[in-house]
Amino acid sequence: MGSSVVMELFHKLKPYLAMLALQFGYAGMYIISLVSMRRGFSNWVLVCYRHVTATIAIAPFAYFLEKKIRPKMTKKLFLKLLVLGFLEPVVDQNLYYLGMKYTSATFASATVNMLPAVTFIMAVIFRLERLNLRKAPSLAKVIGTGITVTGAMLMTLYRGPAINIIPYSHGISHHDAASTATDQHWVMGTILLLSCIVSWAGFFILQNKVLDEYPAEMSLAALICIIGTVETGIVALIMEHDLSAWAIGFDSRLLAATYSGIVCSGIAYYIQSVVNRIKGPVFVTAFSPLSMIITAVLGTIILAEQIHLGSLIGAVVIVFGLYSVVWGKSKDKKVPDKLTFDEGAPHELPVVDKKASGVVDVSNGTAEWNAPEKKLGYQAEP
Repeated sequence: MGSSVVMELFHKLKPYLAMLALQFGYAGMYIISLVSMRRGFSNWVLVCYRHVTATIAIAPFAYFLEKKIRPKMTKKLFLKLLVLGFLEPVVDQNLYYLGMKYTSATFASATVNMLPAVTFIMAVIFRLERLNLRKAPSLAKVIGTGITVTGAMLMTLYRGPAINIIPYSHGISHHDAASTATDQHWVMGTILLLSCIVSWAGFFILQNKVLDEYPAEMSLAALICIIGTVETGIVALIMEHDLSAWAIGFDSRLLAATYSGIVCSGIAYYIQSVVNRIKGPVFVTAFSPLSMIITAVLGTIILAEQIHLGSLIGAVVIVFGLYSVVWGKSKDKKVPDKLTFDEGAPHELPVVDKKASGVVDVSNGTAEWNAPEKKLGYQAEP
């Protein structure tokens, strides 16, 4: 009895644990990728190699494990996959890496806190979320979204003095970090990061729609990686005219491409597809503040990055707004997708009309097939 309760609890917690684990993976990617780009690795080439690695890692598993359940490809579905590959691998990741180079790993991970709010707004527009402002949960989601946007604007418009959380940290010296930050275009980096958030949110919205007609999560992840490899490769060839930028060895470049490809593209696309199909796009994006905290700690220790007062205040405001949205989301009532019964009412079996249903009638001693004129079914209660 006890083991069944534990297994049931674990089954309910799996989406939460999966998304929490992904945030640790993203935090590691932010640090490793920034180190490789500071050493001269092109972000355009990094994104391309990232999806080459992801394709090699996940495509064989998708081909064999989902061979029997994979739906047929259609032209309409293929066009949607092309858009998915453009939104996430091409636009989102390249703009994110550029924005991170212009700002810092900590600031870049902090802007990801806007992702749940932007996703929520898009979900309402595309009717994936329901709003009733007379109800507290809906009101909390709207107010939380406004608070989150306010925090992001505060981070953008006010930088403030630097705060040294760990005065004696290893990695790049504080002098180098400060000089790097002043040389970079902070405002431009912020605009790039906010643009990538919009693209990322659009990816999750479209992914949720595609999963309705292509419910093979691992195969969908593999197809996004394959398409992403082609599209990012074309963009990288256009942006990088120096062939030496494609050189890679057993160094930070290989580590960045391998780690981000396997963990943050191959595995992440699959896990996000599964959770997106079960919980929806807003839930998938609700755990981003954790990656900000992890990245801030790692960035301070490894890269000796300085956290500015504006980023700190804005991040705190964003977290409050975010969890207002999450609280409202947790109070949403699930719409039943099966026949339900009122509590206390007698549970009777439905009466089946043999003439309207495709059943075999043997009441008169002979077998007779009554073919239905149309398909009958039950409609879930609203």
